[in-house]
Amino acid sequence: MTDVKGLCEPRFVAVGEALAASLGKDDVGASVAVYLEGEPVVDIWGGYADAGGSVSWERDTLACVNSTTKNMTALCALILADRGRLDLSAPVAAYWPEFAAAGKESVLVRHVLSHTAGLPDLAGPATVEDLYDWENVTAGLAAQAPEWEPGTAAGYHALTFGFLIGEIVRRITGRSLGEFFAEEVAEPLGADFHIGLSAEHDHRVAPLIAPPSLTDEYTASAPPGPDGATRAITGAAIRVKDANSVAWRRAQIPAVNGFGNARSVALVQSVLANQGTIGGVRLLSPQGCEPAWQEVFCGQDRILGAPMCWTAGFGKFGNTFGWGGWGGSLVASDPDSRMTVAYVMNQMVDRNQQEDHRGMEIIMAAYSGLR
Repeated sequence: MTDVKGLCEPRFVAVGEALAASLGKDDVGASVAVYLEGEPVVDIWGGYADAGGSVSWERDTLACVNSTTKNMTALCALILADRGRLDLSAPVAAYWPEFAAAGKESVLVRHVLSHTAGLPDLAGPATVEDLYDWENVTAGLAAQAPEWEPGTAAGYHALTFGFLIGEIVRRITGRSLGEFFAEEVAEPLGADFHIGLSAEHDHRVAPLIAPPSLTDEYTASAPPGPDGATRAITGAAIRVKDANSVAWRRAQIPAVNGFGNARSVALVQSVLANQGTIGGVRLLSPQGCEPAWQEVFCGQDRILGAPMCWTAGFGKFGNTFGWGGWGGSLVASDPDSRMTVAYVMNQMVDRNQQEDHRGMEIIMAAYSGLR
């Protein structure tokens, strides 16, 4: 068992044991956090920030959490909705007129948030570098025709989710998604999470480590369904080496390129599980949190190849909601118990080659502390 540092209340000792066991087996470095009723009851970390094991994972180490970023992007939309500036039932074109092209005049904001807009793929970008051109990507999305009638089916919008929500936020506020998140979420909460990472934080980043037996050419795909099948998430093949690049850190790709640790992920998302407030800071009304766990679509997801329940921005799993990222990071919130659990790591697992139970074991250990 590997030594674990940080805060772990006695009744949640199983969480610390689960992280220690994972660090001794599958993980190189990782952090775990549990917030209960708005308070941190677990905030732990351990292992190494580099593959060679020469740099310790510290309290403020950051990692790219890939699609766990979607939880942050969705929260921004819910904040605007709660403030009356965004109507989840309104057409996207009400905020972004050009979006009405190619038969998309009936695409609603909630369709975009619930992966039912019919725009799971980017038609234009062929390279990762193309993703860094916000204006070009969003113009391309505005011109695209949906793959299915919006609202009638779901298909995981792996990359497009962030550009679509981000452009809606930009049209309403005049700020990029990363700027809005920094000013309206991270700063008030004191959360060390970034969508668009500045150079001053580079020294704290733990680069992602490709799955065992694979290299940093390992390419992202949609999470595999129960049959093990996966689908590439875009025409631009995103490799581990891309997610570790300086250009990736500086860009804003709000579906996938957030940087944080378990503490910051759990802190932010616990707002939704705690009726909109934490640490004396209110980001939403209690009612404004409810779209996070209210089903918009439940059925077979065309991209994931598996049954999925989608809310306004999150996956719903029983009483919990949240989402995870390529390689293993995840966050889950339970509004009934007012608990949020987050796991952030650098060692990736290829779910085509082996099952990845790390995050789920952390979550189950957290639930054992409630009993």
